[in-house]
Amino acid sequence: MLHTELKSKIRKLWDKFWSGGISNPLQAIEQISYLIFMKKMEDKDILDEQNAVLKGVKYKSVFIGHENCRWSVWSEYSSDKILAHVRDVVFPFMRNLGEANSSYAKYMKDASFSLPTASLLIEAVNIINDLHIKEQNQDTQGDIYEYLLSELQSAGKNGQFRTPRHIIRMMVDLARPEFGDRILDPACGTAGFLVNAYEYILRTNQKNGVSTLTPQKKKILDEESLYGYDIDRTMVRIAVMNLMMHGITNPKIVGEDTLSKRYNENGIYDLILANPPFKGSINESEKSDELTISTSKTELLFLELMYNSLSVGGRCIVIVPEGVLFGNSNAHKSIKKLLLEKCRLDAVISMPSGIFKPYAGVSTAVLYFTKGEPTEKVWFYDMEADGYSLDDKRNEIKENDIPDILERFEKRKKEDNKDISKKSFFVSIDEIKANDFDLSINKYRKEKHEEVIHRNSKEIIKEAKKEVKELLEGFEELEKLV
Repeated sequence: MLHTELKSKIRKLWDKFWSGGISNPLQAIEQISYLIFMKKMEDKDILDEQNAVLKGVKYKSVFIGHENCRWSVWSEYSSDKILAHVRDVVFPFMRNLGEANSSYAKYMKDASFSLPTASLLIEAVNIINDLHIKEQNQDTQGDIYEYLLSELQSAGKNGQFRTPRHIIRMMVDLARPEFGDRILDPACGTAGFLVNAYEYILRTNQKNGVSTLTPQKKKILDEESLYGYDIDRTMVRIAVMNLMMHGITNPKIVGEDTLSKRYNENGIYDLILANPPFKGSINESEKSDELTISTSKTELLFLELMYNSLSVGGRCIVIVPEGVLFGNSNAHKSIKKLLLEKCRLDAVISMPSGIFKPYAGVSTAVLYFTKGEPTEKVWFYDMEADGYSLDDKRNEIKENDIPDILERFEKRKKEDNKDISKKSFFVSIDEIKANDFDLSINKYRKEKHEEVIHRNSKEIIKEAKKEVKELLEGFEELEKLV
């Protein structure tokens, strides 16, 4: 989460765009993303050059022959020169960075730089410089970008809401992605899950701060491991830029509806991480023939899609609305039977309703399932705090169940987990079936009532008589004084 000063600067940037004539939040975030990408290009180029010097290898800058496309150069241009230069020189250079047949080239082809005035560009450049993005750690850089994106929801656009970064990290830590995993987010938005999975794999393949991945393995990780789909073309462009800013030169992001007939990638992914849109619906004529559950509810269709997309032994961690857990329609029961009978439903983590505030107050849960073997028992956890207040302000607080969730999940098979009054416990598949496949934690968790030891009634009467006697004696003493 960002501190107040950074938030204030980002709000100021939004205000400048709106007052400068760009009132559509999606257009604004796209243009801001281009500018941040331009700055990060140079920051990354400098860092890559420094790393090359340390390793004693040659480095070829992306700016060779295009020195005037460096942020540090053109951001100093005068107001009569800067707008035309960025629009006609820098932006075309940036747009053509990707390989010829790459996702970047495909989705940047129709991108346009639409800042209307030099004054707005200069003000935006000054504010972005003020954010000191280069000096921020990776988490803060991500938080800056996420806070920018949050305006999409507060403005009532796009219908989706961003997954908080600490929840993404929790899910990635639960999943433990490995080198060699083929990873999918079928509704990737800005690619937050893919970025975090990528960083996790890099982090866990280091020794003394140096990567243990060979150049060949690093190439496989960069080019054959991370896949994302999104229905919104603008979001695809933002996702592609986000992945490129994290060092993935040719991101595999596709602008496609994975619920439609145009998607058919069954049985090929080892890990799926997702927070698909809630409360959406799909045109029945567009729905993929691979989806057999009779419903138009996207939250249920995405679960079947993920099951279909996983290889045997593949695992999925996904956020679902609470209604999926207790819903008793035929469609709800069908998807839960699928997850319990053809998968091992490893965990149901119930999350409090304030997780997505201030953009949505919906109660949600994290499901973790592994394809290919039936469930014997399900591990439940009742998350009550995520480290932030559950009101619209979402201020940082001490209470945080996430470290406990990660520890308890890791140790769940070694611990008893039978006490259903605790925050985490197991429930057998037989009990879940007896409760009509209900997966809501409140169906099974019982509050532990402390035993109250009542005193002997004779002792209470004896004490009361003594107090009354003392009271009467007190009145008698008062009468003598009158």
